[in-house]
Amino acid sequence: MPNITRGSRMGGLLAYLQGPGRANEHTYPHLVAGDVSVMTWHGTAVLDRPTALAIAAQLDQPRRAFGVEVAGGSVWHCSLSLRADEGQLSDEQWAEIAREFVEGMGFSDETRTDEDGQVVGRAGCRWVAVRHGVSANGNDHVHLAVSLVREDGTKASVWNDRRTAQRVAGELEAKNGLQVLESRAVGRGGRGYKPAELATAQRRGEVEPARAALARAVRAHAGAAADEAEFVRRLRRGGLLVRPRYAAGRDDVVAGYSVALRPTGGAKGTAAERPVWYGGGHLDKDLSLPRLRREWPDTPTGASEAVAEWNAARRGARLVRPGRETREPAPRLWQEYGRDIAALRERLRQVSVTDRAAWAHVAHETAGALAAWSLRVEQTPGPLAEAADALARSAHVRAADVPASRPADVSAVKGATLLLASLSRGGRGSVAQAILLRQLMNLAKAIHDAHVAVGEAQRAAQVAAVARQQLRQVQSGLPAVRADVQVSKTAARPARVTSVSPTAWASAAVGLPGSNPTSIKHRRVTAQPSAVADTEVGR
Repeated sequence: MPNITRGSRMGGLLAYLQGPGRANEHTYPHLVAGDVSVMTWHGTAVLDRPTALAIAAQLDQPRRAFGVEVAGGSVWHCSLSLRADEGQLSDEQWAEIAREFVEGMGFSDETRTDEDGQVVGRAGCRWVAVRHGVSANGNDHVHLAVSLVREDGTKASVWNDRRTAQRVAGELEAKNGLQVLESRAVGRGGRGYKPAELATAQRRGEVEPARAALARAVRAHAGAAADEAEFVRRLRRGGLLVRPRYAAGRDDVVAGYSVALRPTGGAKGTAAERPVWYGGGHLDKDLSLPRLRREWPDTPTGASEAVAEWNAARRGARLVRPGRETREPAPRLWQEYGRDIAALRERLRQVSVTDRAAWAHVAHETAGALAAWSLRVEQTPGPLAEAADALARSAHVRAADVPASRPADVSAVKGATLLLASLSRGGRGSVAQAILLRQLMNLAKAIHDAHVAVGEAQRAAQVAAVARQQLRQVQSGLPAVRADVQVSKTAARPARVTSVSPTAWASAAVGLPGSNPTSIKHRRVTAQPSAVADTEVGR
């Protein structure tokens, strides 16, 4: 996914591209393409520091000559990358792709004839494409550095540049016979992690960036909450820092929220690090407050209670009115929710596979249940966390495809999330958990089948891998379930648990060979991150 960054120091960017890299991964840095003025002087030069700084000065010359300042910075930087298992392109291929990408973004010059026969046009931006070997993860890529001040001193437009970059990348994939990124075509793309986030996690000794941990925690607490006020309380009880974002000019209307991990204390004699805040929508597409509110009842009383809890969170005050999150669910609910999820699986057979909003809703709730389970039983992110993150990607849809109200009744899954969020930490798990896991695996299979039916082979393969690897690993750590154990009873006949065989449906999924759901022999172009939680609880 494109991750475009802006800055104001062209020299700093070129020096980084020429330098050793964060993990000493940069080898043989050199130009592969650029605008006419730069390529005339430097050609496909191998970059040493003096040459890199000279190129930076040349790129920045129009800005300095015309005295133009660009809000947000005049340096536009993006990298285009192949998957690590897709090999490498030649310099000539990268050069052509870079030129077409720059042209598609509107940064090149353009000359045309108007209705009166007059030749009109726009001046181009100065730019270069730098290649310096594969990334630390083995991805072949090229960096684009563009000055946003054109040759005539005018400013290049970067309005909607991220969406434009997606469109142009898709066009290049099709034109050059590269692997088309499926998530872009159906609006399922997620946010990647910037090098700075990965570096911070590594420096702190953390196994993943803070944003990943926050997204999973928010997903779990939202899935277990019956209303917005409970959501706020669960976030706070889970140890997260929470603050609301009010509507303009109001202090009684909450339009959004931000969360942060509590900063760890500094070493003796040093100050603790400041919290890093992330807005809900920045965590993931389906975690913005408007999206989450579709899951909860919309009543005046509920809105008032929610605002009270948001205000308390902002002040760091006590919870206003603790609710069911403080109580243990009744044991009978394990059987009831297991039965209800089985019934949901049957109802999903009637849902059109083209109803992306409905299937995204199911994936969102299923991911929430697995995330809640992970928070309770995994000291560090394990197979449950990986499964939750993978299914969450099936919850991504374009904003235009999201209905005003929830498209499917998945209260059974929310109930399961409530149960899983109440688990005691540690322990091997119970038969009830093993039965519930089987039902969640059935939902994963339904989501997989929907992806297959609409031709989303890559996403289907990823969901299949979740069952074959992560969920099966969790299943192996739970007590065995006898084949005659019942999860539901009806007047007509008992419904028995049917064991899901992840290997059977996963390895046969999407027509991919054997047990390797990712053996797609094509390439893709994408933009790579740039440098610069004793009373019965009712349902």
